[in-house]
Amino acid sequence: MTGSPLQDFVGRHEKLFVLTGAGCSTNSGIPDYRDSQGNWKRTQPVDFQAFMSEEPTRQRYWARSLIGWQRFGQAKPNDAHHALAQLEANGRCEMLLTQNVDRLHQSAGHRRVIDLHGRLDLVRCMGCGGKTPRSEFQNALGRANPEWLTLEAADAPDGDADLEHAEFSSFKVPACEACGGILKPDVVFFGENVPRNVVATAQDHLSRASAMLIVGSSLMVYSGFRFVQAAAQRNIPIAAVNLGRTRADDLLTLKVEARCEAALAFLL
Repeated sequence: MTGSPLQDFVGRHEKLFVLTGAGCSTNSGIPDYRDSQGNWKRTQPVDFQAFMSEEPTRQRYWARSLIGWQRFGQAKPNDAHHALAQLEANGRCEMLLTQNVDRLHQSAGHRRVIDLHGRLDLVRCMGCGGKTPRSEFQNALGRANPEWLTLEAADAPDGDADLEHAEFSSFKVPACEACGGILKPDVVFFGENVPRNVVATAQDHLSRASAMLIVGSSLMVYSGFRFVQAAAQRNIPIAAVNLGRTRADDLLTLKVEARCEAALAFLL
């Protein structure tokens, strides 16, 4: 008995370069940014230049993050993460490149992972470069703003929370204890460039792959889409699992419109 088209695709290719996006983590309770047509569901994420230059932007970001992290930091891997970890355990994954910042692939036991957009569980000083666990900074935010800890808000993507009508001007954002610099999550913000060494490492692994598998990404952000372009230029087969349109639909060898965990269930 033959398997699904996706199972057949995976079975035919020994070294898959896997690219994952927000759709991989929605079943872990982390909302995604875009609808089935690839359009924004909400206002765009915080802009890097605004965050660095405007204190009100930093107050708004960290106030919302204080609330959102309480649930985001507790998220657990779902069957999609476990399935891809099993793919690696079976020796069929050259590298997993994720656009997500939740580290759920690593929590599921995946070992060869590149965090294209960084990781939300670290906070980096933009002055001295020092890094602090996000859990420690969460405690510092809470001590500085105890009255905010009781607020309720709906979850938003990437540890954000929908505090639409709050007044943020009284929110206190701690500075770096070492140098007094601006503290920022160790992720790539909208309008910020992915570090060149990260891109180069990912491209190197793509060059060794026999096929590409996209899981849960509309690829509307160029930082991820460029790897699909590179795969297409090398004429390696590309399969995608995604609910709705992707930017690469005309480049795909196979497309499966299904929830990630359902489409990958054959790996478990």
